[in-house]
Amino acid sequence: MSKKYQNGFFVFGFVLLALMLSSLNYHEVIDGLRHAGYWFFAVVALWGVLYLFNTYTWHIIIKATKEKELCRLQNAGSVEEEESVSSTHKKQTQLARREPSFGKLYRLTVSGFALNYATPGGLMGGEPYRIMALSSLIGAERASSSVILFAMTHIFSHFWFWLLSALLFFATQKVNFFLAIILISTLAFCILGIWFFMVGYRKGLANRALKLLRHFPFVSKWATQFIEKHREELNNIDHQIASLHNQNRKTFLTAVLSELTCRVCSAAEIMFILLVLYPSVNYIHCILILAFTSLFANLLFFMPLQIGGREGGFLMSVKTMAMTTSDGIFVALIVRLRELIWTAIGLLMIKLERRQ
Repeated sequence: MSKKYQNGFFVFGFVLLALMLSSLNYHEVIDGLRHAGYWFFAVVALWGVLYLFNTYTWHIIIKATKEKELCRLQNAGSVEEEESVSSTHKKQTQLARREPSFGKLYRLTVSGFALNYATPGGLMGGEPYRIMALSSLIGAERASSSVILFAMTHIFSHFWFWLLSALLFFATQKVNFFLAIILISTLAFCILGIWFFMVGYRKGLANRALKLLRHFPFVSKWATQFIEKHREELNNIDHQIASLHNQNRKTFLTAVLSELTCRVCSAAEIMFILLVLYPSVNYIHCILILAFTSLFANLLFFMPLQIGGREGGFLMSVKTMAMTTSDGIFVALIVRLRELIWTAIGLLMIKLERRQ
């Protein structure tokens, strides 16, 4: 990626981060940090571990697209003339050498999520950055397909997490009529989302997403021209997306389970914060609070850092778990501060990537 684009992503994220920092009530922040004590450092450190799950998911997806590309090159070499075979072998050697290291993927993962946190619309910031940063190493098609697959798997695991959490709520909590309606609606929403992504995995999503954009004003003309100009590349990307589900079932299941495990483990953040308030904490309650909060916040995906949505989700979930409003405010504050810190770390990693 050129220095111009890296600087652009950094400045864009830094400006949004500065705006969000300016909206904080620093008196409440200081009181919250003093009250949280060393548990706040545990919360921040936890996400350094959780990002390893995300990086591992992306790593095995990139490895799967590499195997698919090697098979394609071998098949091409077997049907071409001798001169082309040597060219194919050269491409295979280059493909084997230009794989990103796990450390580089970790930096891009953290930076991508930092841009997603700060960007209205979520995936508008981090995914283009990841594609551009990887294209010089593994090519635009593999970079695009791996990033799209990672984003799909990340969101797909959320739907499974919400669905399983709704069933867990039915099994462990008292449910009145109002809560039953909400949970049934949540189950229907999750089943619809899982169906949508399963279709995308089987048939690809790049062409479908761009064809959908043709029905929106302002971008319809651009989407039509882009599809016509890059039809072959888009078809290759969709083919790589579909091959992960159709031919690499083990890799597909491993990627989904890795992201789902990350969702479950991230409930430890809620547990660490609640341990400040209560001598003992039920981990199932932490999972349910996280599920309620993340679902509510993602429904308001257009907000930078999901401001308002996440706090509202915390307040709703802790009231449902028979906790006080002040508990919900405290949990939301600590989580917000953790997000801001990791957003700043991700932006600094963009600068580190630029220097390298």
